[in-house]
Amino acid sequence: MTSRIIQNLGEALGYQFKDPALLSQALTHRSHALVNNERLEFLGDGLINFIIGESLYRLRPSAEEGALSRLRASLVREESLALLARDLKLGEAIKFGEGELKSGGWRRDSILADAFEAIVGAIFLDGGFEAARDVCLRRFDVLLNQLPDPETLKDPKTRLQEWLQARGRPLPVYEVLSESGPPHRRQFVVRSRLTDAELTTEAFSNNRRGAEQKAAELLLQRLIATA
Repeated sequence: MTSRIIQNLGEALGYQFKDPALLSQALTHRSHALVNNERLEFLGDGLINFIIGESLYRLRPSAEEGALSRLRASLVREESLALLARDLKLGEAIKFGEGELKSGGWRRDSILADAFEAIVGAIFLDGGFEAARDVCLRRFDVLLNQLPDPETLKDPKTRLQEWLQARGRPLPVYEVLSESGPPHRRQFVVRSRLTDAELTTEAFSNNRRGAEQKAAELLLQRLIATA
């Protein structure tokens, strides 16, 4: 890894590694070498979850455990971590094996998210918990200051269930209408229907749960529109 990459990353992170070998390992994909970033990724994953969990606990002092869990899950997820990795231009710095490089691994969300976690793990080993915490919170600053309403993070089936229960109405029934396609590309069509009214919706997805969630979302939208 060139000194220029180390300097650029250090400036972006606001942290300079005392042991550049840790940074190099954090940016080494398993396709490149046996000594890679997987163990650092494991460490970083735990650190990020704790650091963001603690931050949310302080930012939302009246939020219940379920709301805090949903908020953390909305922040510490592959898409968000990959976005933070792109901001740091980690894709340009990760060392890949030839095959992974040709297949565009540096663009893949899962690989970028893993690299970000590994970076946090490496900072912890290099500079301690406070250093890892400071870097993590700086990178998450915008996301932490634009937190959504936890209620909007509930899955559609849960929101539909709570809407009906709040009005003393029975829960809906979900029925699989059809399954089609080869095993690796199944398509499920699911119907969601009320048992106390003539109202149904249908949706499809490549798995049953996804189809149920979509059908529930459509049903909730119709209920709210006609309430």
